[in-house]
Parts: sequence; structure tokens; C-alpha cells
Amino acid sequence: MKNTLPKFLRRFTLLVGIFGVMFYSEDSFAQRKKKKDAKNAATTTAPAKPANGKGPKPYKEVITKEAESKDGLFKVHQIDEKYFYEIPDSLFGRDMLMVTTIAKTADGIGYGGERTNTLMLRWEKDEDNVLLRVVSVDNYAPDSLPIAMAVKNSNLEPILQRFEVKSKATDSTGTVIEATDLFAKDVPALGLQRNRRTQYRVQRLDAERSYIEHIHTYPINIEARYVMTYAAQNPPSNSTTGLITLEMNSSMVLLPAEPMMQRLSDRRVGWFSRSYVDYGADAQKAESRRYLDRWRLEVKPEDMEKFKRGELVEPKKQIVYYIDPATPKKWVPYLKQGVEDWQKAFEAAGFKNAIIAKEAPTPEEDPTWSPEDARYSVIRYFASDIQNAYGPHVSDPRSGEIIESDIGWYHNVMNLLRNWYFIQTAAVNPDARSVQFKDEVMGRLIRFVSAHEVGHTLGLPHNFASSNAYPVEKLRDAEFTKEMGTAPSIMDYARFNYVAQPEDEGVSLMPDVGPYDKYAISWGYRPIPEASTPEEEQAILDQWIMEKQGDPVFRYGRQGNSYDPTTQSEDLGDNSMEASEYGIANLKRIMPNLMEWTAEEDKPFKDFSDLEEMYGQVLGQFNRYMGHVRTHVGGVMEVYRASGQDEPVYTHNSKEMQKSAVSFLNENLFATPDWLMDDQIIARTGDFGALERIRGLQVGALNGILEWGRLGRVIENEAINGDEAYNISELFDDLRSGIWGELAGGRAIDVHRRSLQRAHIERLELMLTGDEPNLPAAFRRFAGPQINASQSDIRPIARGELKTLQRQINAAIGRTSDRMSKLHLEDLSERIDMILDPQ
Repeated sequence: MKNTLPKFLRRFTLLVGIFGVMFYSEDSFAQRKKKKDAKNAATTTAPAKPANGKGPKPYKEVITKEAESKDGLFKVHQIDEKYFYEIPDSLFGRDMLMVTTIAKTADGIGYGGERTNTLMLRWEKDEDNVLLRVVSVDNYAPDSLPIAMAVKNSNLEPILQRFEVKSKATDSTGTVIEATDLFAKDVPALGLQRNRRTQYRVQRLDAERSYIEHIHTYPINIEARYVMTYAAQNPPSNSTTGLITLEMNSSMVLLPAEPMMQRLSDRRVGWFSRSYVDYGADAQKAESRRYLDRWRLEVKPEDMEKFKRGELVEPKKQIVYYIDPATPKKWVPYLKQGVEDWQKAFEAAGFKNAIIAKEAPTPEEDPTWSPEDARYSVIRYFASDIQNAYGPHVSDPRSGEIIESDIGWYHNVMNLLRNWYFIQTAAVNPDARSVQFKDEVMGRLIRFVSAHEVGHTLGLPHNFASSNAYPVEKLRDAEFTKEMGTAPSIMDYARFNYVAQPEDEGVSLMPDVGPYDKYAISWGYRPIPEASTPEEEQAILDQWIMEKQGDPVFRYGRQGNSYDPTTQSEDLGDNSMEASEYGIANLKRIMPNLMEWTAEEDKPFKDFSDLEEMYGQVLGQFNRYMGHVRTHVGGVMEVYRASGQDEPVYTHNSKEMQKSAVSFLNENLFATPDWLMDDQIIARTGDFGALERIRGLQVGALNGILEWGRLGRVIENEAINGDEAYNISELFDDLRSGIWGELAGGRAIDVHRRSLQRAHIERLELMLTGDEPNLPAAFRRFAGPQINASQSDIRPIARGELKTLQRQINAAIGRTSDRMSKLHLEDLSERIDMILDPQ
């Protein structure tokens, strides 16, 4: 594809990870660089040792016979505990990334593989020094415009480290520096993050306990592994030592000399993207330019006519994932299948065999192969009890080109998969009725997660609208689910099909790379040969979006919108109440069998830890269903549009759906769910806490409904939509009728309901006297607008509700014969008195 970027833009790269970038134009020092290069060229011969002992020395006096030397991006020389870089002159001024991660962590500090910083760097020669600069890529204006000078003056590149030139290379085409201090001393950008230093009250780096483990060099990257020990007043573990020890890894990767052409993003299609502020744009404000992270997939020139005719072609360079040699052999085929499940998505983009998986070569086959080599993307297998897998990628922020990706796969993710599959499908699926799955069952689950993580490395974020696309009843249809999967995208947290019932024979139980995934990959990767600039592509990309508009299968919904009932984590179907009813029916089938299904015939002497874990999973899954339903109250659906479209972006949830949600909670949660209190399970899993677990579920849901932001949306809905809205008075009436149903007839109130009713009074007290927590400014843009409780309708409705409840409670006391219930009601009446009249 033709590269149409202006020259100044060919020097960008990633600085702060996949969610943000910074931008810099290097033309500002072009003339100075020419003068320096001329000066350097005039002194290419290694100088003799200066009389005063300062300045560069002869090469053999610096790189002695004791040096262990390795060739790569830079030559790396190790002499005892010192490390020297021999930097070729051709790499001065080239853009590089420094990606820093935690390789091994102290208990309580992140996880192994967590990325802590990403910097764009550039090495520069300055007299007898070498400067390692952090290149800012946040802001840009063409040098041809007057504003360019202001942009440059506001973006001076900080010097991360200064190194003395120790010598010249023997062939006079390189410069030798000692790089030890970059990793052995406290360079904050390459060590423990600032927020964690503050949290743990870090005082200093303990140099005696910090050292470089190794530095390895490869053709396009250098990997530095180093151990850092900090003196801290409040370490998260081993507090008696006053120390924190981490093993860090910094990977410095050379970026392409010529960036690929950007593809501009559109929020209607979910994609990891980056941006910079373009001060040169023809707009009356600082315009943000945002573009996709994606691999460089290009059509071979000789295949372009085939591609234009609609034939599938192989790309110039495939996306290849290698499987870590440390991976247990029986799981290798499933990890590979998860990678290659994406081939059908790339076929929608016009490519065949675009993505493949390979086993890593053995040392006999290729003794130079290493998973640290940035030329290779690897699914890394970690022997860890962390229940997770993650799919990051390293991208060039000048263009968004993904350079490489190492997927992290923790061994104990299998326990997470087992728990999900057991709790969500065991009622209908004999293969899930055990705590030890057959290898082929676990393998299929590994393939599912592998495909999900690979999707992230291709550029796709979570799409939480996907699981809302299919009607609930269709998830019980074997023919439909086999063709369409259980969600249109494997990038949702749709997990497994908890809607399916025992009579739904042959129904699919998990998602696959689906129709949305094929659409998104095509939208981001299909070459557009008729366009030569990102702006020319934009009109065609918009046309592709408009062809799918209105079809929920192709809708993108962002993660983290806690008020949108159609973009929820781990839900299924287009109606949370219907889906949750099916899910609860299955949990009720699982509970009586839980002891049997968690026992193992070949382990008659095992304890009840598996039973306890799975009982906790039942409670957790039930709580998810309640959360899915609760989100409908005060819910606002967000559907991204472009300015040329007539439809709204934000739509309040219907009155009927909100009333249905409250009714569901009243019937399934606030009415005591006795079926969760199995005395046989409780007697084997704990001596105390069963009541508290149920109380926590009920009170958590109640407080979630009566949360400041949610009530603010209910009030605003009424102000905008009038009688069509589910107003706050109706909400409070419906909750009261569900939580306080015993009052009218003077019935006994069980221990669960007594706790729930006290929690209701306490929440009303908070609404009457408290305020929404004042979030720090840094968090407000994520949390959204906050409501001013004292000037809203919340205070009057809370006061009125307390008065109504007090009247009903006082009237019920005389009708109640159960002694504990009567004491409970008398206590609540006194509490309300003190709330309404603190004097």
C-alpha cells in the first residue's frame, strides 16, 4: 500500500500502551543533526587515549578480552557486571519503543507480564555523549505552518539518560557506551510505577540488592531483564523486611523506517486506536486524529488484479504465532486452533492463510530461535496460579502498525474455565458435571479463550453489545446457535450458554469467531486500492458501516458503560429478565447435585474445598443475574452514530422493562431465595457466614438500585419523557411493595428479610443526609456527570418514603404476633424517629 504520510509523521511510536499515544515531529532538529553528522564523520577514527584520561578511549581498552559479546540490533558486551552497547551510526536518530513489563512480581503487586510503561525513544550523539531521549508524540503541526514553532517549543524531548562515549567501534561506524546504569540504577520510567511508589511509601532503590539478570540482543530488539529491590515503609507483603523486590523486563524494539499508511478509526466499529492532536488541521480548534492499531497486511503486487476480482490472496507477510515450548503438549493443538479460527475472518477481508500458528522450533532445528526475539509473536505459557490470560500488542504510534505480540497464558486459567463451564452448563451438559474435565473438553475451552486473546492482538477490544444481539429464545435453538454461535462476537464476555435448558438437545454452548468479528476484521484490514490517503479511505469505510446500521449483530458497544443494559459483561440475549430466569432454573438443577458432582470416585479422602468453591460459584453466578437485571433500572442505551445520521445516540430504557426488572428482583432476590441455603452444603463448607452471604447479595442489589447516578437518570428520564418514563415515585412504590410485603398482613418476617429491611432504612437515611462521593478530577471523566443530591428530588423522596414506612410499620406492630418480628418493627420505628428528628 502506498505510504502517504508526510515526512514529519514518519517518526512516531507508542508511548503509553494501547490506550494512548504521544506525538513528535523531528524536523525541528534536522539542520542541527546535519551539522552533527558532518562533525561525527570527521572523527570516525578511534582516538588515542587522551592525555588527561577523559573522553573516548581505544576500543581494546574498553571492550577487553574478558568481554562476552553478542551481535544484534546493537552489539552487547558484558564484562563482569557491566554491560556496554555498541550503537551503529545508522541507528542514531531512528525511532524505537521501550516496553517495560513486570516479569516476576512481589505478592500484591500486579501480575507477571503486566505492562508498566511504553516509551518512544531516540538515541542521539552530542559531542562526547550519547543522549537517550523520550520522544513526545502527542502534538503535531506541519513545519510549513507558523504554528509548528509553537508546537515544537511546547514539546521539548526529555533526556531519559546521558551516557559518556567510551570508544568508537573498530570499523569507526559505531559508538560504545556503558549501559549498566540504565537498568541497575533507579530510572523511574523503567521501574516501579509512581502510583505504587506512593502507595507502598517507597523511599529508595537498594543498590546492593538490585542487579541486571541479563541483556540479550536480537536483530530488531534488545531485552534487558533486571531485579529491582526497593526500601519501602508499607510493602504489600513480607512487611517485616521493609523491602519490595521485582523482576522487570524492558524490551527496546526498532520501528520500521517507513511507517505504513494509517486507517482512521470510527467509534461505530470497535477497535484499539491511538491519537495525536493535529494543530495543522483546518479546524478552529485543536483537532484530534485517531487511527487503528493493526498488522501490516498487504496484497502482493502480482496478486492485485486477483484481489480486485474478489479472489482470495495470500498477504505479503503472514501473521504467525508460535507456541511456547514450555506449553504442555496436549494443549498445543487447541491453542493453535484458537489462532487459526481467525482465518475465516481474514477471508472476509480478502486474504487466505493470513494468520497461522506454529510450534516453536527445537534447539536442534533452530538454535538461534528465542521467544524474546521481537520478530516472533509467541503464546507464552506461565506456570502460575493466576487465573488469567491476556493479549497485548506492541504498536507503532506513527501509523498504528502492530509490530509483535506475546500472549500471556497462565496455567491456572484452566481453573477459571472449569468453574465457568461447570456453573453455566452442567445442568444441561454431562461433560461439565465434574471438577476434572476430560482433556478434549478442557481443550475446547482453551481454544475458545485462545481465540478471544488473539482477537485482542489483532486490534479488537471487547464488544459488550454483542451478547445482546440475539433473542433469548434463539439461544435455545440448536440450528440457530450452530450457525450463528451464542453471540455474534467472541470478543464479548458472553462465556457459555446458561439459557439452554435440558430439553434443548444439540444447542451450542459457547461463542465462536462470529459475524461481527468477520465484519470488524474486514472493515479494519481489507485493502482499499482505489484510495491513496486515509481521508480517501474514510468515505468507503463509512459506506461499509452504513450497510450494517440497524442490525444488532453488527453493533459495537464499549466496555465499562455501567448504565447501559445492552452492553453488560457475562450476559446473554436481548432480555435480562428472561435470560436470568432460565439461568436460575439451571442453578436450581445444579444445587441438589453439587455434592455428587464435586466428589471424585478415585479420591475418597479428599476434603470439601471443591464443593466450597463451586457453591461460591453458584452464588456468584446468581449475583451476576441480579446485576444484569438491576442495570435496567435507570438504564440508558448507547448506540454510536455519525453526525449525518438522524437516530439518537442515547435512549432511555422503556418503562415496561424497568418495572419488569424491579418485579423480577422482588420475586427472585428480595423474597428470600431459600433454595440457596442448602443445609448439607453449608454443614460441609463453613461454621459461619451463610446468612451473611445471602444478606450481601440482597443488600448489594438494593444499594445498586438506590445509587446516586442511577436515581439521577431516573429523574432525568421523567423530566425528558414525562408520563412515558418510569418515574422515581413508581420505583420507590414498587420497591416498598416487594421489600415490606409482610406489613399489611402482620406476617412473621424471617431473618433474611429483617436484614434487608434494615438495609433499606439505612440506605434511605444516607439518601436523606449524605451526598454522592466527590470523585477526584482524574476519575470524573470516566464516571460521568455527578448529581447534586441536596438540590435534587432525592432528598424529598427519601424523606417521604421514611414517613410512609413509619406509618405502615407502626400499624403492623399490633398485628404481628411473632416476637422477633415485633421487636424488629419496634426498633425500625425508633430508628426512623431518630433519622427524621435527630434532636
